[in-house]
Amino acid sequence: MKKDSLRLVVHVDGGAHGNPGPAGAGVVVQAGDDGTVLYEGAVFIGRATNNVAEYHGLLAGLAAARRLNADQVEIASDSQLMVRQMTGQYRVKNAALKRLFEQARKLVGQFDECSFRHIPREENAQADALTKQAINLRQNVGDAEATA
Repeated sequence: MKKDSLRLVVHVDGGAHGNPGPAGAGVVVQAGDDGTVLYEGAVFIGRATNNVAEYHGLLAGLAAARRLNADQVEIASDSQLMVRQMTGQYRVKNAALKRLFEQARKLVGQFDECSFRHIPREENAQADALTKQAINLRQNVGDAEATA
């Protein structure tokens, strides 16, 4: 690890009211050393499935980490499907997910290190709340960037 490298923990979440339905994705970025929150935001996606929304959360989280000049990123998500697809344990069969998966793989390649961790829903409450806020408001929250 470089002496001046920046390690971030990026909590990502996605959800839809109905499946498919109005969807959003939330992101909380924390400093890896002390857990200080460095960024919070959410994107409103429009009509999508839960799984598509989870990938939008991943893309928004990776983009936020890039803007913060992270070298090392740990993605924390309660989406077992997305985590297992990104770590190669599951294949991506759905065409819509495959496109988002490929975008995410390109962004992952921009970091020195990027790992994925599946966490219980309770440990992702902050990103989940941002997701729900974006869905309910039907707009982005914070300075989150649209991902597709």
